[in-house]
Amino acid sequence: MSKKKQDSILQPPYSFNVAWENLLDDKNFIKVFLSDVLEAYVVKQRWYGGKASKLKYIELREYFRIQQKGEVYYGLLLEVNFEEAFYQHYFLPIAFVTDENFAEKERILPLSINGQEGFIIDAINLEAFRKLVFERIVNAEPNDTTRVRYHKSLGFHDNVYESSRFMGLEQSNTSVIINDKSVIKFFRRIYADKNPDFEMSQFLSERKGYKNTPAYQGSISIMDADNVNVTIALMQELVPNQGDAWEFMLKELHKIFSNLEYKGINVHHLPRTELFERLNIRDVPPEIIDWAGLNIFLKLQVLAQRTAEMHIALGSEFEDTAFTPTHFNGDYEVWLKNRLLYQFQNRLNTVENNLHRLEGLSLDLANEFLERKNEIRKRFVTFDWTKLKGERIRVHGDYHLGQVLVQDDDFYLLDFEGEPESTIRDRKVKQPPLKDIAGLFRSFHYAVYATIFNHMEEYAYSQEDLFLAGEILYRYFIGVFLETYATLIQEHNINIGYRQERIFLLEYCMLEKAVYELGYEMNSRPRWAVIPLQGIMSIINEPN
Repeated sequence: MSKKKQDSILQPPYSFNVAWENLLDDKNFIKVFLSDVLEAYVVKQRWYGGKASKLKYIELREYFRIQQKGEVYYGLLLEVNFEEAFYQHYFLPIAFVTDENFAEKERILPLSINGQEGFIIDAINLEAFRKLVFERIVNAEPNDTTRVRYHKSLGFHDNVYESSRFMGLEQSNTSVIINDKSVIKFFRRIYADKNPDFEMSQFLSERKGYKNTPAYQGSISIMDADNVNVTIALMQELVPNQGDAWEFMLKELHKIFSNLEYKGINVHHLPRTELFERLNIRDVPPEIIDWAGLNIFLKLQVLAQRTAEMHIALGSEFEDTAFTPTHFNGDYEVWLKNRLLYQFQNRLNTVENNLHRLEGLSLDLANEFLERKNEIRKRFVTFDWTKLKGERIRVHGDYHLGQVLVQDDDFYLLDFEGEPESTIRDRKVKQPPLKDIAGLFRSFHYAVYATIFNHMEEYAYSQEDLFLAGEILYRYFIGVFLETYATLIQEHNINIGYRQERIFLLEYCMLEKAVYELGYEMNSRPRWAVIPLQGIMSIINEPN
């Protein structure tokens, strides 16, 4: 008999003559809980990452208690198995509530325990649970060796719980604001290893004193059945801010594009610069400053400085092997090429299968992409580690404008979890620091085109002219950023190679990033496929 058939034999109302503290030892309860009921709940959650695949069944991999005195909650480590023969692990804390008016949308299962009617819900919806988690962290003993490990930063001294609220809509995790001073991020998708966001946050703020990331305050982890340390939650400082740099950039770019008409600018007469040409602000032609304004370039210099300082901190460790800089080698080259060629083939298939959804410039570029596939593939294969003299370090890994907070005239860098498509092991591979820079440059490119798409009707210019103006501006953004970044990096002896190597790595990593983006756009919003396609072609057409 299949698992699903077994589950369907048990019918509601579910009743168990067992105390809540012992409920997860009851095999009948586990059978009911892991049935279609939990599946129906999980697939509707924003944090569920398996929406593109077909769920087969859910197993309870293991569980642990989160408790203090008489208060008991369960932390569940769920294994979601898919028809496509792979699985993902998720963290779900649960609570039992009896109040009919509570958490109507978050109810997982109605049941009766020892005659008491109630519901099992996601515990994060309960303030009592959030308070308990905060108190367990702030009262954590140093060098905790128990199965569930709470850790508090030595620099954190706020021990009294006052309030908590949800941070807002998030995709893959759930964050709660505590006392309007701290954020506890509960990781939903979990991995059999320390989460990179926890590792990097603790390293940067505790070990290196890097000020422009939310300060590490504490964490929760569990030693699983295989004695592997699994990160469950991360607590950090809440940084007051005016939103993220993506929104900031869109507002600035809208002003800049509106200026074209206001200042009567002929796009075709704008002076141009080479891609990756390092530029001081005084090297930017007055026509560009007059059009775009000085402020945006000053802001880019600050962002470049904060980015360089992050890489300087990450590249200056010589004790902890997880963060020690290293050089390029044959193993890295093999790993990189295997990964990229697999990804490239996947994107080729996606483009071929979705050509009918494209039109105009997007279709022209997609056809060119397919025609020149061997040329693009060759660019990935031409990675020769023996010619590279720079260093590899731990990097952010998914660096873009959405991962940067704006605070007045400064920037804070956050979310070090890494690229969602990558395995946890791949996210911890040391990379050239320019991989992060390439990600940010691709984000600049996206912001330019997103602004054009969002306001096309408001600008008195053709789409072709707007794209041309955007490409010109984008190169000046890159040039000013690069000058500040490279100068600071080199002053602190972080080796990113000489000019030729830097340009090779930037082009290589930007090509990789644009190919990665192409898959998402082709599947989700084909109209925007023009952005990564334009990015791919501008690199392929750039003289080597």
